[in-house]
Amino acid sequence: MTDQAPAAESDIPGKPTSASRTTLSHIMTHNDTNLLGTVHGGVIMKLVDDAAGAVAGRHSGGPAVTASMDEMAFLEPVRVGDLVHVKAQVNWTGRTSMEVGVRVLAERWNESNPATQVGSAYLVFAAVDADGKPRAVPPVLPETEKDKRRYQEAQIRRTHRLARRRAIMELREKRAAEGFED
Repeated sequence: MTDQAPAAESDIPGKPTSASRTTLSHIMTHNDTNLLGTVHGGVIMKLVDDAAGAVAGRHSGGPAVTASMDEMAFLEPVRVGDLVHVKAQVNWTGRTSMEVGVRVLAERWNESNPATQVGSAYLVFAAVDADGKPRAVPPVLPETEKDKRRYQEAQIRRTHRLARRRAIMELREKRAAEGFED
């Protein structure tokens, strides 16, 4: 393996992973709960999207919009009084898109125990210009061995996303040719 993961072809200088990495922290209150008394998954998903969007905007140097969310995993329930930390970074870049990896950690607001991972997600963002058209993004430059692993895993997820999309489109075209309306 080389010292750097291959960057997308671009005239834009690359940015290291650490340049846009961020953490968003929020204390969960009763306003965040579902009918079971734990924090609603949608509240966590919004925090995930907010943190990932900040990272995508910082990396791309401008507006970026959520294109997809993959593998949102809820590992443990989050409770009222938990201090939630949403950690996000760019894992991979294409010409106009970026995969952002997000880890969600929670700890009791008034205890000194270490935070535990309660969720994770991968989101794809597209950088857009003032007219909402795609624009080029800087290549991400993985810095650590973890960053390099995340870059490689992101490439696998991208390959699977594209193959899944292609297979679905082929099935729809086949069904339409057979006279089925969806």
